[in-house]
Amino acid sequence: MYVKGVNLGNWLVLEKWMSPALFDGTTAEDEYYLPTQLSPEVYEARIKVHRSEYISERDFATIRRIGLNTVRIPVPYFIFGDRPPFIGCIEELDKAFGWAEKYDIKILIDLHTAPLSQNGFDNGGICGVCKWSQTPKEVEFVLNVLEKLAKRYGQRKGLFGITPINEPITEEMWNTMDVPGRYPAVDKEMAEGSAPNTLEFLRDFYDKAYDLIRPNMKEDAYVVFHDGFELKAWKEFITQSKYQNVMLDTHQYLMVAEALGCEQTLEGYVSYIQKNYEKDIAEVQEYVPIICGEWCLFNSCAVGVDTKGGQSVLNGMDFAENEAGMTADAKKELYEQIAKAQLAAWQKGSGYFYWNYKLLLDTVNEPHWRGWDCWDLSKSVDMGWFPSEV
Repeated sequence: MYVKGVNLGNWLVLEKWMSPALFDGTTAEDEYYLPTQLSPEVYEARIKVHRSEYISERDFATIRRIGLNTVRIPVPYFIFGDRPPFIGCIEELDKAFGWAEKYDIKILIDLHTAPLSQNGFDNGGICGVCKWSQTPKEVEFVLNVLEKLAKRYGQRKGLFGITPINEPITEEMWNTMDVPGRYPAVDKEMAEGSAPNTLEFLRDFYDKAYDLIRPNMKEDAYVVFHDGFELKAWKEFITQSKYQNVMLDTHQYLMVAEALGCEQTLEGYVSYIQKNYEKDIAEVQEYVPIICGEWCLFNSCAVGVDTKGGQSVLNGMDFAENEAGMTADAKKELYEQIAKAQLAAWQKGSGYFYWNYKLLLDTVNEPHWRGWDCWDLSKSVDMGWFPSEV
């Protein structure tokens, strides 16, 4: 099966930039600090209303209608409700499997966060802290969560696979993203000692995770390893005979390409996609199935100003005065060509998941979000920026 998928991000794992209203009345920049600034009653009400309204059965019908066959669902380490004050969300994932199976959609369960974080990103649960891999009891906790997920969903018709951990950062990306600078920690003492994960740790963790997941899953489901932003580092590891039905997941964003020097023009993007994404995907696909688990159309050219690697008003940048010098038709052409080039690159592998299915941003009345609406796949399809797969 060639995967044509979309992420259901910001549903069970919150990201402030995708749904700022959830954080109203607080200074919290991430999910860790949100419950520390709200009363338990208000926090619970916000979370439960958000989860019930953000994704519903109708969304699975829409995803099927636009021609997609798989969803990647980010879930938090507290999914089972055993890490107060956070509220578990296993019932929501149960519902998602019911909806997915009704509409003949597969689900990739993606463990998106870890205690003390695996990357220091806001989407890792807590900004500026990256100490999970240095904390053996928390590594063990995550392995236990993975085993429970595999036992609960391993035989479900709708299961595509399980990703043991999302975006565990390694040294090169840690430096490229300047994690401590871009995501300043609230508690400097807690953040002390934060560092990128080593490939040695990741290989050992993946090995243990595989041994817990695989025996509990049906044969045709995948264990999907994220590449840790080191796409070429896995050949020897992942081709070991013990690994059956494994897949490599790589995340490729043009905003990161920009940070690495990609020219911010249509020609620059297309050239970069062809010389890097397409070539690398084809090379890796020779020895293991590979998917691009996160990508989108977002780029600085469409915003009209260099976003410094996708930084937003939440990072202290404000593009309200910088209206993109592009007509709607020119922007549509830009997005269409970038979509076409990236989809051609993913065709060299086993598929893709767009990030993200939807956003709760007002890109019309809040001009500092201008240019960010292409992160929203359903809007991108409606606007003709992204080709409907029907």
